[in-house]
Formats: sequence, C-alpha cells, structure tokens
Amino acid sequence: MSHDDQVFAGGVAVITGAGAGIGAGLARRAGALGMNVIVTDVALDRATAIAAEIRADGGQATPMAVDVSKPEALDRLAADVDAQFGAVRLLINNAGIETLGLTWEIPVARWEATLNINIHGVVHGVRAFVPHMLKHGRPAWIGNLASIGAFSAMPTQTAYVMTKHAIQAFSESLYLEMQYVKAPITVCSIIPGMLKTSIFDAAAGAGEAAGASRHRTVMRELMAAHGMELAAGARIILEKMAAGEFWVDTQPEMTAAVVNQRIAFLQDRSHPLLGEQAKQLLAE
Repeated sequence: MSHDDQVFAGGVAVITGAGAGIGAGLARRAGALGMNVIVTDVALDRATAIAAEIRADGGQATPMAVDVSKPEALDRLAADVDAQFGAVRLLINNAGIETLGLTWEIPVARWEATLNINIHGVVHGVRAFVPHMLKHGRPAWIGNLASIGAFSAMPTQTAYVMTKHAIQAFSESLYLEMQYVKAPITVCSIIPGMLKTSIFDAAAGAGEAAGASRHRTVMRELMAAHGMELAAGARIILEKMAAGEFWVDTQPEMTAAVVNQRIAFLQDRSHPLLGEQAKQLLAE
C-alpha cells in the first residue's frame, strides 16, 4: 500500500474544476485511492461524466455544479458537503482558465473571469471550507493550483501568469497561518510543469483577444509533444501531498530551472528579459 493510500483512503475529497484537465485526473486518482470524491465543475454534465467514470471503476463519486467565481456558490458547496458527507480530508482548489493576448486587447469580461476564477475561486474556496475543517479538528490537506508560471513572466500570458504568482503567495501565507493557529491542516502549492490537458484547446479561449489563437495552437502542440501524461502527474501530486510537501511539483527539474532564473533576476534586479523558451514560442 502506498503512502497516499494510507493517508487518503476513506476520506472525502472536494476538487473544483474536476470536469476536465488536471482536476479530472486528480478526481480519478482520488477515487482510485478509495476516497469519496465530490467532483465539481461549472458544467454539471462534465462533472457527471467524470463521477460516472470513477464509479464505473469501483469508486465513490458525486457530481456537483459550482461556479467558483461566485463566493456564495463556494459557501453553499462547503455547507452542503459538510452536511451530507462530513469532514473533508482533501480540498483541491483546481479550477482555472488560461487567458492569452496582450493586456490591453483582452476584453474586460475575459479579464474579470480570469481574476475571479483563478484567484478568487481559490481564496474563497479556502475561506468557505476551512471553518468546517477547523470545526471537525481532523487532519486535512489543501492543495491550491499554482503553476510553473508562478515564478516567471511571459508576454501574452500576462493575465494567467499574474494569477499564478498570486496563488503562490497566497499559499505560502496560508501555510504560515495554519502553523500560527496550530491547525491540523497541511497546505500545498501544486505546481504542474507541463501536463497533457485540454487547457489550450481552441474552445477554452472563447472571449480572448484577437490573435491569441496562434499562441494557443503553439502551446497545444508543445504540450502534446513534450507534456507528461495526466495520470502520471496526478499520481505524483497526491503522493507529494500525502507526504506533507509544500512544493508539489510534477517535474522538479523544470521547477528548479525556472526558480533559479527567478532568483538570479531578483538578486541582479535586472530588467525583465525574454527567456529562450519565450523567444522560441513568440517566433513561431
């Protein structure tokens, strides 16, 4: 039995944005570990399909429709889950969208959606669930989806990158808050490198700036060619969370390279520069 089996089996897991991508992979893995998985997504049909997969494989899963951009929806989710299923052992604030385009060309509605889903969805997911976790007083784990982009800067990915910088800072401070109040809650920053998901599919870019489709196509092709398989990434994430690691990265060598570049930038206090990968991408 692996360590994540020992830690998570039999517990309740809540995963936002679990109808596709990394969220779906994590929901499947949590189900395989023997958790009762609350599969949430803004689209109930997607959540229902993933929950059905988990049940077909012998697991337990319940789909729920939740729009994480609305704090009151997360309050209802936390209250409903507590009433129906009891203490939550694993909360993964995964829901997020990628937004591409120049800052001034991204429509207002897309800017607001990006900030509300990627930042406020995580913040209010924590705010809604932690009081219930503290009430039960049992060990629990919270994973917030950051990104390798939390330590870099990239033109035309500004909207997405800034949200991930925010989530990294939020998770670091939240980790310290749990220590400060001596809560039995482990906080983790989930830092995927490059996993094979649908985040760069054309449909995901609805409402973006004109011209973003080319960048989205290039990123999708890079992911297909060089990305880690989703199931492998989900396994790594839950194993590291179970081990109590704060830095829950799927490809540590990628994390190290980007973080080291960031350290050098801060130490030198230099002007922002395009990295080699960014130059290649923008030259496509």
